[in-house]
Amino acid sequence: MLDYPSNQNSSTLKKIPFYFINKTKKLIYGHEGETVLTAAHKNKIDLEGACEGSLACSTCHVILDKNIYDKLNNISDREYDLLDQAYGLTSTSRLGCQIEIDDRLKNAQIKIPRATRNMAIDGYIPKPH
Repeated sequence: MLDYPSNQNSSTLKKIPFYFINKTKKLIYGHEGETVLTAAHKNKIDLEGACEGSLACSTCHVILDKNIYDKLNNISDREYDLLDQAYGLTSTSRLGCQIEIDDRLKNAQIKIPRATRNMAIDGYIPKPH
């Protein structure tokens, strides 16, 4: 599981620009070392993360361009298993909680699927993307 680097001041971390595409295209800046999921939440991007980045669901499923997908680290068996449950799975799908921001994501376009598969039992009704 990846996590935001807590031992560094966020103002000293390198900022990497990339885009989220969900009905519209929005440029955001993520700090090097944080995850795509964390950057999405900090920038008020509507990317679900039901398990809060603990690699226990597929609600932070994103779709990458092939050239970006090929540059990233290999997917763990656990991430593959969870992606099998993701809505709209593609050959370039990843979980946002497992993508660490660095120069490989510079100017990347990250697509958010129009729905997720999230079972909630406490009455929570997720917003559609």
